[in-house]
Amino acid sequence: MQYQLVLQFNGDSLGDYDAMVALEDDLIQELGDTADIDGHDIGARETNIFIVTSEPELTFHLAKAVLDRSQLLGAVTAAYRPVAGQTFTVLWPAHRQEFSVA
Repeated sequence: MQYQLVLQFNGDSLGDYDAMVALEDDLIQELGDTADIDGHDIGARETNIFIVTSEPELTFHLAKAVLDRSQLLGAVTAAYRPVAGQTFTVLWPAHRQEFSVA
């Protein structure tokens, strides 16, 4: 798996740590063997869930179903980069051009 997909939520969009863990569990179920949840980080201004995958667009397509059911699709920014790379490509929302992980 050569890409890192990041699902990023601003501030307290997820509510608390338990909500983030529940979301990760739902993502694990939805993604199955197509990708692996590779951890998370929580800071003062953002929460990130890291996913490693060979197909970031497909993985995000599958993750969107979970995010939509959880009413978090409007609160997420999704971007990916090669595992060894520095530059992210934004997948969602389409109008967003820049992305970074603090």
